[in-house]
Amino acid sequence: MVLRAPHVDDGEVFLAATRASRAFHRPWVSPPTTPEGFQAYLQRNQGEDFEALLAWERESGHLIGVFNLSQIFRGGFQNAYLGYWAVHGFQGRGLMSESLQLVLTHAFRTMRLHRVEANIQPGNAASKALVERAGFRLEGFSPRYLKVAGRWRDHERWALCREDWRPTVRVSR
Repeated sequence: MVLRAPHVDDGEVFLAATRASRAFHRPWVSPPTTPEGFQAYLQRNQGEDFEALLAWERESGHLIGVFNLSQIFRGGFQNAYLGYWAVHGFQGRGLMSESLQLVLTHAFRTMRLHRVEANIQPGNAASKALVERAGFRLEGFSPRYLKVAGRWRDHERWALCREDWRPTVRVSR
């Protein structure tokens, strides 16, 4: 797997992936599906409090998933919120798990964060399994926490601190 920031040249592939994955993502996430939405996503990635990372399968060159570190806090907190989604057709092969290890390596070693938090809807078993495999622990439940697809949805709060992180796959960049 290879991680890198999105570029304007990724628009066509990114949008094809989000459109092809629409039903798969519902009701968990609503990624951009229009050129304007992708441009706004690129613009958001220019801020200091947001870092987008696209996960590409090295051998095939396919986009397999997207990871976002958002609301990055510095100072005494050193925290970011983790959002992610897989491209339909690439789930269940361990590619997101391998990519998440790359993201965590980047977050903890390069960005020097202390904590990464993922808020996951209770019914999203695949997403919860992904973070659990990476060592995240369930910290709590937040009713009507985030508005997703036009509705306020409950979320479970999962988190991982740097000193508790144990890479589960060999990480190479």
